Amino acid sequence: MKHHIALVEDEQALAASYRDFLHRAGYNVSVYATARAAREGIPDNRPDLILLDIGLGHDPEAGFELCRTLRSNDPLVPIVFLTARDEEVDIISGLRLGADDYLTKDISRSQLLARISALLRRVLALRSPENEEQVLRRGDLELNIERLTANWKGSPVPLTYTEFWMLHVMTRNPGHIKNREQLMEAARVVLDDSTVTSHIRRIRRKFEALDDGFEHLETAYGLGYRWRGDA
Repeated sequence: MKHHIALVEDEQALAASYRDFLHRAGYNVSVYATARAAREGIPDNRPDLILLDIGLGHDPEAGFELCRTLRSNDPLVPIVFLTARDEEVDIISGLRLGADDYLTKDISRSQLLARISALLRRVLALRSPENEEQVLRRGDLELNIERLTANWKGSPVPLTYTEFWMLHVMTRNPGHIKNREQLMEAARVVLDDSTVTSHIRRIRRKFEALDDGFEHLETAYGLGYRWRGDA
């Protein structure tokens, strides 16, 4: 059975290009040109994943509010912002509203397919019995490699795909410093220094939101980042 992707994109030519590309990759695709059309159509034609632009029509922020609505309606469906906007404030806003990932439109088609595939695998894994062999434990931290989920002291940590793999590569070898190149390789993305720093900052804040005393993600200034070895 083919997976179904909802694409929310107001540029007609670009939407057709993505639709045809995704069709060739084996997905069924529903295209919505406005936030209103998506709000009305998606609940009745539930997708397995949503690709969402931020600016829709004359509203440069429509995608943000739409993401909030879609996430409240379905807590599990993967939502991915696919947009030309690459400012950190937009990335943070999108992720805080519940998106699973934030990609810019200059991403290669092969990388886009890899992200989609990984998120769809995570949904399937969440619906399957947990495989204990795929769980990495470091003190109060548990990472499920198959489900791409993280728990801290029994509470879920809402990490994006990129954040999960950055954390995973650090926790595999506690105390070892991982530089920007190693973090990018683990997450299968190409990022500049400031964006890597932003990802690490968001990971740390998500743990701190669950634990005021969280101190296990450390910055080795000028070198990289590490997971403290005593946890």
